[in-house]
Order: sequence, then structure tokens, then C-alpha cells
Amino acid sequence: MTNVAYLDFNQLGFSIRSDQVMNAREDNWYATTPFGLAVLRYEDASALLKDKRLFQGTRKWPSHYGITEGPLASWWKSMLLSVEGDDHLRLRRLSGPAFSPRTIEPMAPFFESLANELIDNFQSRGECEFMAEFAEPFSARVITGLLGLEEQLWPKVADLATKLGYVFSVTIKEDLPMIEEGLLGILDLAKDLIHGREGTDRDDFVGTLVKADYEGQKITEEELLSLISLLIFAGFDTTRNQIGLGMQTFSEHPDQWELLGKTPDLARATVEEVMRVNPTITWVSREASVDIEYKDLTIKQGTTIHLLTIPAGSDPRKFENIEFDITADRAPHFGFGGGMHHCIGHYVARLDMKEAFKALSRRLPNMKIAAGAAYLPDSGNTGPTVLPITFTANSAK
Repeated sequence: MTNVAYLDFNQLGFSIRSDQVMNAREDNWYATTPFGLAVLRYEDASALLKDKRLFQGTRKWPSHYGITEGPLASWWKSMLLSVEGDDHLRLRRLSGPAFSPRTIEPMAPFFESLANELIDNFQSRGECEFMAEFAEPFSARVITGLLGLEEQLWPKVADLATKLGYVFSVTIKEDLPMIEEGLLGILDLAKDLIHGREGTDRDDFVGTLVKADYEGQKITEEELLSLISLLIFAGFDTTRNQIGLGMQTFSEHPDQWELLGKTPDLARATVEEVMRVNPTITWVSREASVDIEYKDLTIKQGTTIHLLTIPAGSDPRKFENIEFDITADRAPHFGFGGGMHHCIGHYVARLDMKEAFKALSRRLPNMKIAAGAAYLPDSGNTGPTVLPITFTANSAK
């Protein structure tokens, strides 16, 4: 019988990109973990993400820790990530136009201008703390700009989203007061946005959601609050971390950084390649809604399945050359999930990161990571917390 490895996600220092994980991938398509199964190969991750018998795997997260009442429990149940079946499809159809290229593409000049404005603040120094001086303000101001919030609110958005981000910590119960402070603050911002669009003809992002109609159905106010608050939270946290991880990746491939700086048309492919090799979301979780027979395995109803994005994205069975290459033609990565729960905000993230990497590579030549960088654990949602960088100063805008 083929070996099935055990991967202890709770082990101090455990890393999704470790030799232990890659060796497990060579032994079998899956491994066991303290939290269910880990899927390790591209073919199997792709097939299971499309399987409609799998529910979103984080929908019961707070209840696992005994949080079944209160603001967080109520919000979690109403999130698009937690809704399944016909209700999920209805919400995606109603909200789709707001997240479409037609609505988002006009934001590209704003994203480009914002990236250059932030670079202007530190470019002449030849160094900066990238997360504090670029990744965080860029990600927060993308959200304020997209939603039509006042620009000066971006530090508040960043603070509230960071507090809510502790929801994914194993200390969720101890951190609950702070988490709910972040959530309630974000919900207040969302309420003001919704009320400000009601009865108007504005066709911006929030206005498009408020007016959405599909076969006579509308999005309820509770659903609007859930959608907008989720965008504020997820749009900030994942974009901040992913841009930081992109800089980490490019620091190890200076030839690719130079190539991007000279060839801005590669910026769109750059986002995809960065997310293949170094995604902030290191696993996508699903839950079996029924007993499932897959290959040589019976997956029991209720089993949590973690589809590991890094071993799948570097699987030699799918990718002849797994090295980081922004010119390569690649199969799709899993950084935005897949299937019914494919990230609805993926176009926003792809567009804003494209403009960020384009401006950064052009204006920060010879970029290197300096001493003192610090990172979140390399599992779950990861990324830099501190990222000092150096570069050649005074490059043309």
C-alpha cells in the first residue's frame, strides 16, 4: 500500500513548503492532519475544488471554538463563504455585476496613481519598511477608493480589518472582544455606505450592489452588509499579504524583477505566477457534505479537506518547469479557491496587484530585502509582518 503521511499542522514551525510536505506529495495524493485531510497534488486539488458535494470548509469555524451566539457568530453564518446551494448561487448572480470587469476596470488609473503616490514618499531614500509604507496603505486605500469611502478613513479601515483578522487565530475565543470590535466597526462603515446609495442613481460599486436585481429578486440589507463587510476585511488582508509575498519572491529572482520593470505588459501574468509559487492563502478548506468516494479513499461526511496551494502549484506532474517565471504559460493556480466558492473579488485583487507590481518594478530597481524581515507562520494565511527593503533611489516616475 502507498504511504500516507501525517502532517502535524500544530507543530511549532510547520511549513507548507517544507521537504516533509513535498515528500508526502511524492508518496501519495493526500496526507492526514489533525484537522482532516490535506490534498497535495494539482490534479486532485482541481477535481475536488469543482466537486459540488464539498461545502466551504471554514463555515463552522467560530462554532468549533464554542462561539455560537453574538455578532461574530451571526455575521459568520450570513457570509457568502458560509452560504450554500441555491442561496449561494442567487447571491453570486445578484452581486456579480458589481465585481465584474465593467465595474472594476475603470479603477485601474486610480490604482496606478495610488501606487506611484506611495512610492513617491520613500523612493528618494533608497529604502523603506515596505509593509507599513506601501502594502498596508495601498491595500486599505484600494478599499476606500472602491467603496467610495473618504480617503482619510484608510487607517481606520486597516485597524478594524486587522482586528477582525484575528478571527482565524487559534486564540479566537480569547481575542473575541477585539475581533468583534473590528467587526462592528466594519459593519458601521458598511451601513453608512448602503444608506448613502439608497434612492440614488449612482452606478459605482456599492450603488451597483444596492440596485442589483435578478429575476425580480434583490439583495437584502443583511446580505448587503455581509458582502460589503467581507470585501473590506478580505480585500485588505489578502492584498496586503500577497503584495508583500510578491516582493519576497522577486528579491530571490532579481532577473525577473528587472524584466518586469522593463516589460510592464507582464504585470498581469506576474500576479498569477506570484500566487502560484508564494500565495498568502496556503490552503483552501472544504467540508464533505456527504460520504464521497474519491480514487482509493472514502471521504466521510463532515471531513475537512485542506487543498494545499503550494505543493499543488509546484506539482511536477502538472508543471514541467516549476521555477518562478513570469513569462511562462501556466495552468490556473488555486490562490483564489475554485468551484462554487471561487473568490468573487478576484478581479479587484488581480487588477490592483497588477498596477502595484508594475509601478514598483519600474521605480524600485535592484530591490532587495534587508535584515529584520518577519513573517506570519507559513501555514493558513501567511505573509510578511515587517519587510525592510533597499533599492536604487531616484528612478524616474
